Amino acid sequence: MSAARRTPLAPDDPRMRDYSDTQVAALLRELHTRGAKFGIRWGSAATVNGAVDGRILIDFGNAPISTALNLLHLLRDTERDQPWES
Repeated sequence: MSAARRTPLAPDDPRMRDYSDTQVAALLRELHTRGAKFGIRWGSAATVNGAVDGRILIDFGNAPISTALNLLHLLRDTERDQPWES
């Protein structure tokens, strides 16, 4: 069972402005790795040049980085709740 339920991050959450291009790229790599176990693949997900209101843009099906982070949290929680065999 998951330790605690998380409140999803909103696209306009001020914390989204704190991520650098390098950090977002690392999060996307982790999302690719963790998601592969579940058949979740976004080969095209990547950072793009530019920002809106201080938030880095990603090419993720027109989704904000908060969507990728929320999905990554779900994948981490799932792995923690149901460890997969190596």
